[in-house]
Formats: sequence, structure tokens, C-alpha cells
Amino acid sequence: MERHWKMDAAGRSRRRALIVVIFLACPLSLAAQSAPSKSQLNELAQQLLAQQRWQELVEILQPIHPRSADLNFYYGTALAQLGRWQEAHDAFESGARQQPQDKRFPSELAGVEFKQKRYPQAAVYLRRALRIDPHDSYGNDFLGTVYFLEGNLEAALKYWNRVDKPRIAQVNADPVPHLDPALLDRAFAFAPASTLQLHELWLSDSRVRGFGIFPIYSFDLLAREDGAFDITLRNWERNGWGHNYKEGLFLLLRGLPFQTMNPEFYNLKHEAINFVSMFRWDAEKRRVTAQLSSPFRHNPEFNYQLFTDLRSENWNVQTSFQGPTTLLGSLNLRREAIGGNFTSFASARWRWSAGAEISHRDFRSVIPGSALTPHLLAKGYQLKQATQVDVALWRAPEQRMNIDAGARSEAGRIWSQPSQSFEKIQGSGRFHWLPQAEGDDYEMQYQLRAGKTFSDVPFDELFVLGLERDNDLWMRAHIGTRDGRKGSAPLGRSYLLSNWEQDKTILHKTLLTLKCGPFLDVGKIIDDVSGLGSHKWLWDTGPQLKARLFGVQVVFSYGKDLRSGNNAFYLYVNMLKPGLPRF
Repeated sequence: MERHWKMDAAGRSRRRALIVVIFLACPLSLAAQSAPSKSQLNELAQQLLAQQRWQELVEILQPIHPRSADLNFYYGTALAQLGRWQEAHDAFESGARQQPQDKRFPSELAGVEFKQKRYPQAAVYLRRALRIDPHDSYGNDFLGTVYFLEGNLEAALKYWNRVDKPRIAQVNADPVPHLDPALLDRAFAFAPASTLQLHELWLSDSRVRGFGIFPIYSFDLLAREDGAFDITLRNWERNGWGHNYKEGLFLLLRGLPFQTMNPEFYNLKHEAINFVSMFRWDAEKRRVTAQLSSPFRHNPEFNYQLFTDLRSENWNVQTSFQGPTTLLGSLNLRREAIGGNFTSFASARWRWSAGAEISHRDFRSVIPGSALTPHLLAKGYQLKQATQVDVALWRAPEQRMNIDAGARSEAGRIWSQPSQSFEKIQGSGRFHWLPQAEGDDYEMQYQLRAGKTFSDVPFDELFVLGLERDNDLWMRAHIGTRDGRKGSAPLGRSYLLSNWEQDKTILHKTLLTLKCGPFLDVGKIIDDVSGLGSHKWLWDTGPQLKARLFGVQVVFSYGKDLRSGNNAFYLYVNMLKPGLPRF
């Protein structure tokens, strides 16, 4: 161990004199003396490293230039142990440039960043180290820990699973939901005393979403002192008609400004049996819907839905929702439908559904104009079957990016005079990105959808591009109603629609979240019938504000039509739905 002596001025003078005498007495010896060889220097550095004599190691290696890759490693390690982070970083970077395929340097750089709680930078260096050696146990464990501390559970599992981690001790729910514990347990693909796999988390997430009673939830891991983990489902549950009378009244009357009431009851018998209905008494577009959904035979892998839909709507097909317009046709549509749907949540990546619908339609007070052809006005009974497939195409937990795709086919036959058959197909792709390492302060979404019909379809099976409470193909500067009547948004048999939006969280409380940001909608709808279709590409842009309260989302948007210059303000209220497919 190095010793440090305290000397007075006289002592220091005598020592300097002695050094000078020795130097003058031994000139030839000093001239002949050579510097230590590289192997000797490496051996000395390794000894000091093993003995953890950090300061001496720094003093020996600091004046040496240039240093080899190994010496830079020893030097950086000593500096890091002394808390001299920037100098350690520089030494490891120098070594990495000398030996770019040596995983020690990015691993140590990650350690330097980790000690300073710079987790995103630490993750970058660890990914670099694992590109050199993907099977390195230390690197995979370290990177999983970094993502765990960032709150990115999916990314943590991706790397921890390579080293058989994390071991689950207990499975909990907070708060404990009213749902039958046995049913909830069947939804979890993982179990205590086992290793939590990433695909098991994804599958469990899909099944929990399928219950339709958890609009807000997350899976959290809690580390234990014994090295294992507890996993907890943190949730906000829909139960009954609300947690209290205030919430119940809010949910029931949320559509009152739109002449609508929404009687809903969730988790009947504590078995995720949900009844959702809507009554709209608007004289121009009356509608009554009801849906009953539940896990099939107490099994969360499958879900069934039974529904009915009754409509009486007045339509004025016209060229614009404001300003000068041309009436292209007018009618009253009356339609009654009942049907069922069956959905499978058996896979972590795939979800499929199949269903059938029987309906009857009638058209009254028809003014055909140029848009309403006899084939569009086919009335009578109709049988339609639908199939849908959704798949998670690509998931990058490290970057918090997902790409999903879906396809839907509907085939129907209507017994009119004459009878006719038709086919509708739709495809979609969705990109979702949370740019920050943790949280959802920023969020970006992009969706591309396309649809096409084959043969002649009845009027109510046409696609609509625009804002309307019964439509989900949004062009946010094209409102689908004028003077309360539907028909002012472009209609047609084929469409292509692109929706992009960026959100920034401006307020986040337990049950209240406010987000705002811009959007851009681009679309075109095509039809051979004169008066239908958009004929040109539509471009809409503007800002929007989103508020989420009690599992309800309120969207207020201002859209600018870049082609016509029209402005559109719109308010939309709907439940945050877990994503069950339906007609």
C-alpha cells in the first residue's frame, strides 16, 4: 500500500538535494534505463486492479500515451471506482474505438451511465454489447434490469427471459376486482413459482382486455428481497352501473347533449357478463342498440356477443356540410338487425372472430336524384356473415413501437326484387409509438385503412368518410350531418384512408387525463355512381383535445379542409372500449 509522508520545508529541500545528487552520480545508468515493457505494465495494472488499488492504478496509467485497449479498460475501471465518471467514460470510449468487437467496453460504459441514473444511455450501450455477444448472461440481465427500472416491463422480460428470469412468487390484483377470482386466474397465462415469459404477458393482456370491464389497467412487477418478484394487475374496473351514483349518472347521461342515453351494466354475476345499450331519440336519426357479451363457458379464451340494432334515419345525400350544397338524393332508412359474434383470444399475436347478422331494411320518402340507384335502394331481408383477423405484426419493446394489422370480410345476400349478393373486404395497418423511455407523455399513432365492395350493395352498406357518431372512418374536417340529417360526407363503394395524430399529455390524474395534439387525415372514396365518391384526394388537418374520465373519452377537434377551406368543430363522446369486434 502506498504511503504518504508529511514533511516540513527543510525535509523537502534535503530530499530534492538527494535526488539531484543521485541523478548526477548515475547519468549513465539513467540513460541506459528503459521504460517498462507492455507486458510488464499490463501485469502491474492487473495486480493493482485485483488488489483494488484504484488511486495507484490511475497515477501509473494517467501519464501513458497512447494507452492500449487493455490499459484503457484498467484505467477506466479505476476511474469509475473513484467516481470520476466523465474520465472513465472517455477511457472506455477510447478502448471501444481500439477494439470495437470487445464487449467489455460498451458494458462498462453502460455501468458508468447506470451509476448516474442515465438509464436510456445505459440501455444504448448494453444493446451494443449484446450485438457483439447476444448470449452474454451479464449483459442480458443488466439490460433487463435497466428496462425494469424505467418501467418498461415488456422490454425487461425480453432480455430477462434469456437468463430464466423473473421468477414469480405471487400474483395479485390491486384493487381486488369484483370479477370472479377463478375467472380472472384463468385469464393469466402465467402462474406463481414459474418464470414470467413475455408471450405469457401478451396473452394475459389480450384476455384481460377481452373481459371488457377494465378500461384502465397495467401489469406491474415488484421485486422481493429473496430475488423473486410479485406481479400485480393494477386496474380500474367497470362494475354494475358505476362505482357510485355520481359515476353511474355520468355514464348514463354522457350522451345527453346528443339526445342519447346509454344504459349499461357491467360484470353481471361477477362473470364479466356485460350489457351495453344506447337510446337516441333524435328525430332525424333515431337508433336503439343493445349488446350482451360474456366469456364463453366461463373461459376467457373465447367471448361471445349477441346484439340488436334498430334504426330510423333521414338522409339528405349532398355535396357539403356547410355553405353552398347540391342535393343528390333523399330518403328515410328503416333497418332492424339481430346477430351474434364469437371471438377467440387463444393466441398472444392472433385474434379472430366470426359472426352472422339477420336484418331487414326499408326505404321510404325516396327522392332518387343522381345518387340513389335502384340497386342501392334494394329492400327486404338480408343475411350477412363476417370474419375478422387481427395480428400483431411487429413489436419492439425497447423502442415502445407496435405495428398491428387486420383484415375483415363480409358476405351478404339480400332477398329483394331481384335478390342480390355482395362482398365487402377491408384491411388495416396501425403503427403506435411512445417515444419516451417511460410513461406516455407523448404518443403517436398512424392508421392506414382500405375497403372495397364487390357486386351491388344496399345503401346502408356504403362506406362513409367523415365525422359522424355512427361512423369510424374519420375525416376530421368533413362532418357527416347537415341540419341533423346524415349524408353530407362523401359516400362510396371503395376507399383509402390515412389517419395520423400526435398527443401530448397536459394533465394526468388517477381517473382524469387531458391530451392535445395535431392530426392529419388523408383519404379518397370512389364510386361509379354520379354524385357519390370524393373524386379527389381529401386533406384535413388541425388540433384536437382529448379528455378521459371514468373510462369515457371526450374528443373535441377543429379540422381544416385544405382543399375547400371549410372549417369543422366537432365533439365526440364514447366509452374507452377494450376492443371487442362487432358489426
